[in-house]
Order: sequence, then C-alpha cells, then structure tokens
Amino acid sequence: MMKSFTKSQFNIKYGTIIQGKWHQNSYKVIRELGSGANGTVYLVDFNGNKAALKISFEPMTVTSEVNVLKSFSKAQGVTLGPSLLDVDDWVIGTQQYSFYVMEYVEGVHLIPFIRKNGMTWLPILILQLLKDLGDLHKQGWVFGDLKPDNLIVAGPPIKIRCIDVGGTTPIGRAIKEYTEFFDRGYWGLGSRKSEPSYDLFAIGMIMINSCYPQRFLKKEGGIQQLTQAIDASQELRKYKSVLIKALTGKYQTADAMRKDLLKILNGQTVSDQKRTVRRRSYNYNQTRQRKSRRSWVMGVIETILIFILISLLYVYYILGNIF
Repeated sequence: MMKSFTKSQFNIKYGTIIQGKWHQNSYKVIRELGSGANGTVYLVDFNGNKAALKISFEPMTVTSEVNVLKSFSKAQGVTLGPSLLDVDDWVIGTQQYSFYVMEYVEGVHLIPFIRKNGMTWLPILILQLLKDLGDLHKQGWVFGDLKPDNLIVAGPPIKIRCIDVGGTTPIGRAIKEYTEFFDRGYWGLGSRKSEPSYDLFAIGMIMINSCYPQRFLKKEGGIQQLTQAIDASQELRKYKSVLIKALTGKYQTADAMRKDLLKILNGQTVSDQKRTVRRRSYNYNQTRQRKSRRSWVMGVIETILIFILISLLYVYYILGNIF
C-alpha cells in the first residue's frame, strides 16, 4: 500500500514510562519521532542512553519488522538498519500493545546533508547504500520503501543508515509499503513485486531527488519524463547510463549497479591521477634540471679551487728550491 502519514495512533506524553511485560525494562518517553500506518516511533531514555521505541496495535507488524532487524544482524558488516535492542509488550489496564526497541541513529537526513556538504558526497553514499542493500537482498529481503526521508547520514565516520524498516518485504511477495515518487509502478516502469530491481529503481529516484529536492509531479510518466529530468541536471548527466539502467530494470543485483557506478567514478579518478602524474613528472623534471645546473656550477667551482690549490703548492715548491 502507499505509505500514508497519519496522525499518531498513540498520544504518549513526555515522561511516560513504558515498561515491558516480560523483560521488565523501563523506557522514559522523550518525544515522538514519527508516525505511520503501522505504528508510532518515540525517542526514549533507557538507563541514560537514547533509543528508538516503536509501538503498534498490530503484533504481526512488530514481528515482521523485528525479523527484518534480526536479518540485518545476521549479515556481517551490514549497518544499514538500526540494531535491535528489545522486544516486549506494554500493558495498560486491559489493553496490551506490542513494541520493539532499536538503536537511535543520530545524524542528518540525506538531502539536507547533500545540500550542505555538496553533491560530491552523493555517489559515495550511494555506493555505501548499494553495498548494504546487496547484502540485504542476499538475506532474502527487499527494502521496499526506500526514500531520502528514511535515510540518515551518521558519523563520523560518515555512513548512510536507515531509520525505518517498515516497508521491508521478503523477496517474491508484493511490496508492503511504498511512496509514489520512488515507486516504479507509479511511473509505469514495472510491477510492485518484491525483487532487488525494485530497490534499485528507488536508488535511481533517490539520486534524482537529490538534485530536485522539491521533487516533481508525474505528467506522462514513463522513462521519457525521467530522462528529461536527468538531462536537465549537470550532476545527474554524469551518471545517466547507470540511472537509465536502474530506472528501466536492467540491473538484477545491487552489486552490478555498484560496479557500473564505480566505473564512472574511477574514470574521473583516473583522469585526475593522470593530471597528477603529469604535474609530478613536470615538477620532477624541473627539480632534476635545477639539480643538474647546481651540480655543474659546483663542479666548476670545485675545479677552480683545485686548480688554485695546485698552483699555490707548485709556487711554494719552486720558491722552496730557489731559496
């Protein structure tokens, strides 16, 4: 279903203590972080540390998202999603609500980070994202609702992280949640079947969104409108070949898209390296020439000094014989 942002399902006030029924851990509510169709996320204090607590009316929602976070933890090196800290129920009178607690990822959302620090960061962060997505896909999951709103740039060291796994879906099923601008079905460029190429389409749209922060409305849809947007951006034109393949479903794996993006970046780097080599070679030649001239001058001076010394010795020898 399309992602909908509704008024919070819960109205939990600052200072409220949420205590788990089974593990007896207590969490003090600081503020609401966000609310969606499947629950509400709060920033909480747990023993002096910040954490994010998601509470839902639907136990199956919690179970599904917990399974996703567990998959993240199983994949070595994957830091895309937050770490899972606790799973429990909260009982209030006769009502019981399921919740889970995860790492609170602090940082800046992707697009504000890019606007502040420059577009040179975009391919670097996308490469990180593709690496982690590739590992997630190998675990049998598709992220689904990929968009800049769900992506945080944390650090140092700089690392792109996700703060909402609510749309993550097992491969082969229908996408659970999507946001129109990043959904290939909305643009008429594919189905909403959960497969790696669905996420890679969203990656292409995230790159486009980075250059068009206000986004734009669909007109005729299809690849023509998106191609025009790419051609109109100096930054996006650099990556046009990769973007078109991602938007038209030509990539079957995140690794393939990542390799193509690296080829483009390496092409730029190689040119820079060539200029650097030429500059270094020029500097080296200048240095060598200066050293050569210096050596020649020193050689001449040494020859003159030796000549003078020999002459003085010779005069001394002649005078000694005379007297």
